[in-house]
Amino acid sequence: MTTDLAKAREWLETWTDVSGVEGILIKGMDQRYLSNHRGWTKICRRDTTEAIIGAITGTLARPQLLVIGRHDEAGRLRAVGRTVPLRQEQARQISEHLAPADTGHPWERVRFASSWGSRDTLDTILVHPDLVAEISADPVRYKRLRLDIGVQDTPAYGHGPAAAAG
Repeated sequence: MTTDLAKAREWLETWTDVSGVEGILIKGMDQRYLSNHRGWTKICRRDTTEAIIGAITGTLARPQLLVIGRHDEAGRLRAVGRTVPLRQEQARQISEHLAPADTGHPWERVRFASSWGSRDTLDTILVHPDLVAEISADPVRYKRLRLDIGVQDTPAYGHGPAAAAG
């Protein structure tokens, strides 16, 4: 236990990296556990990463979810997953920056399954793959657009949390 905020932050950063601990608990120093009582607060560490928006579902004016990718060693844009449905404010923010894909989009012949193991496909709209999204994984959640970086600044295919996203 500690009352030192700096020490608690250090624990959250270091222990979650190496020990598999997912977070810390905040409670009163003299507060004991009570069954069926919500007196404690759990803070989980959530790591984020970046990926390229290559397609959407919905419309350009109101995207519903994002299909994201990363470049492999050969420079090809490879799909790494898709986000959970976007909230209305997130969709509005993204729609302001989306552009339809040009001919020659790397996913022109790709069909994305609607769910794991399904033969049904998502009805996607390919977009110009020049937008970077910050995401968290498991499940893949859109956090924000990264207009401050380019697609060349995203981690490579097979690296980081989005490597196993889907």
